[in-house]
Amino acid sequence: MEITSPCPKSAVHPINYPFNSRNISNTIATSKKPAFRIHLSSQKPNRKTLQLTRPLEKKNKTTTPTCTSSDILRLIDALGFPVPMDVYASLVKECTVSRDPDLAIELHTHIERSGIRPRLSLLNRILLMYVSCGCMEHARQVFDEMSIKDLHSWAAMIAGYAHNSGYEEAVELFVEMQYHYYHDIDDMLKFPMSWILVCILQACVHTENIALGSQIHGWLIKAGSSRDVFLSSSLINFYGKNGCLEGADFVFNQVSRRNTVIWTARIVNNCREERFGDVIDIYKEMGREGARKNSFTVSSVLKACRKIEDGGHCGRQVHADAIKLGLVSKNYVQSVLVGMYGRFGLVTDARRMFEINADGRNAACWSSMLAGYIRNGFSIEAIKILYEMNVAGLKPQESLLNEIAEELRCLSEPTAVRNSVSWATKV
Repeated sequence: MEITSPCPKSAVHPINYPFNSRNISNTIATSKKPAFRIHLSSQKPNRKTLQLTRPLEKKNKTTTPTCTSSDILRLIDALGFPVPMDVYASLVKECTVSRDPDLAIELHTHIERSGIRPRLSLLNRILLMYVSCGCMEHARQVFDEMSIKDLHSWAAMIAGYAHNSGYEEAVELFVEMQYHYYHDIDDMLKFPMSWILVCILQACVHTENIALGSQIHGWLIKAGSSRDVFLSSSLINFYGKNGCLEGADFVFNQVSRRNTVIWTARIVNNCREERFGDVIDIYKEMGREGARKNSFTVSSVLKACRKIEDGGHCGRQVHADAIKLGLVSKNYVQSVLVGMYGRFGLVTDARRMFEINADGRNAACWSSMLAGYIRNGFSIEAIKILYEMNVAGLKPQESLLNEIAEELRCLSEPTAVRNSVSWATKV
């Protein structure tokens, strides 16, 4: 509301001024030119209001820092200050997280030029920094120059080699560590990073070193740690990939509390050795014991069902179980179901599974549907799938394209055959 008026004259007796609302209203009504004109504005007056400002939100920890370790080192060098050991440790930790090999090499060079003698803890941090950056040659040089090594030092190098596919070097370091430093396996099991043994078992799989893996298993039995779930799953995987199902079953029977990983590892081992009937029996036993099943478990069993010549009967039962567990829409389960139904000529069921998760289809699902159409003589539908894959930016396997071309040459429409074969060849 706006009030516009000339300034009124001040009263002679402001204190004893009589206030009467009735007299004021009568005066305003009878006066031709009232002293006050009241206008009701239709617009909101433009007043400045105070706004409460929110405090600045903290930035995420994953944001890129404004300065790097090299910037900090240049600043300290310019000021002429000596770098404390804890500052070096913080900078090494920063390089470990960033995984920048150039910064790691520059920081280590600065530490060497400073003339300080790093403690064992800082040397272990430098090892871990190089390992995380993938600089295994620099890490090995630091490791060889260390006069004193603890289990952290050996663990960092062994894990680094195993992670960077240096399986032979990982095995050699482990054998050297056992021969010179840690003769008793109890020392390693007391160490909170017993995952060193897991890395070595993985290296034994890739190097086919069955003797060393069996020795590790014997050490674990001797130390009473063969029932550890984490180590047992690695042992089952080790024996299974080396084709020794008796050893894998022995480890499996020694574990009292079997989780999903252990059950699935046993299923995968039997599926790899083409013991598909045993896969179904293990899956049923897993259900009777109430073990939790995940998408990898179900997809592994479905791969075995695809190899059993029963017209898809076992596969339908596992499919029903996957529906109860809510795993049908998972990528691995969906693609294997499409392939299984296509394998037995149940193209309608395969297409129904293909349409369940239209947005989440992976390349394997598309290829399974394409293979199902080709192997059951649905060449036109296979061409449609090819067009859809082309739109989605996916490239089918060359073997499937060759099968489509052979199917199309058997059709009775020469023009369609010529165009389709030409397009399939271009794709």
